[in-house]
Amino acid sequence: MALWNPTTINSATSGVATPTSVSVSTTMQTLIADNPNRKGATIWNYSNAPLCIDFGSSASKTNFAYRIAPGGYYEIPFGYTGIVSGVWDDTGLILGTSGKALVRELI
Repeated sequence: MALWNPTTINSATSGVATPTSVSVSTTMQTLIADNPNRKGATIWNYSNAPLCIDFGSSASKTNFAYRIAPGGYYEIPFGYTGIVSGVWDDTGLILGTSGKALVRELI
């Protein structure tokens, strides 16, 4: 019996990492814009409050895909090229907290 060999799968590679940062806010922010050329992305929550993120433009403290703990890191799922939005949970904010989401978009 012959073996079936599926088509070759090419892994996405990137030679460019575009850094951006988004300051702490208790209102929804776009962390990563829609980009059909994106190969991947990372988000580091460089603040003292949890960061709630969602795929699309509707992140809220009660409706989110992932909650990044303070100092936490998240990798956007392979192949997702749409908007990523986020909002910091104000129940975790310390008065006078400044921080940001450090984003790297791989293109």
